[in-house]
Amino acid sequence: MICALTVRKLKPGTYEQFRDAFMRDFADNPPEGFVRFHMVRNSDDPDEVIAFGFFDGSPEQLRAAAAKEGYAEQLERIAPFVESVGADGLYEIVEERTA
Repeated sequence: MICALTVRKLKPGTYEQFRDAFMRDFADNPPEGFVRFHMVRNSDDPDEVIAFGFFDGSPEQLRAAAAKEGYAEQLERIAPFVESVGADGLYEIVEERTA
């Protein structure tokens, strides 16, 4: 299982525009293999947004699915609203616990 995670600092007051651009195609048609997706905002700084999702497959399979589903185009759509990007990568789930 892979976790795709990106931390973004948005330009002030652009969250709704960012969200609409980010979710436009993803909401109704996530790439095959995605198990779950979350977008969270920092409660002290609503312009800091973290998007992460869980993918059942390898990093190579996720990259192929993202390319097929237009990830590059998604990045172009959201670029006008993003001030900076922090952590951004594919992370292997090495431990999981649930209540």
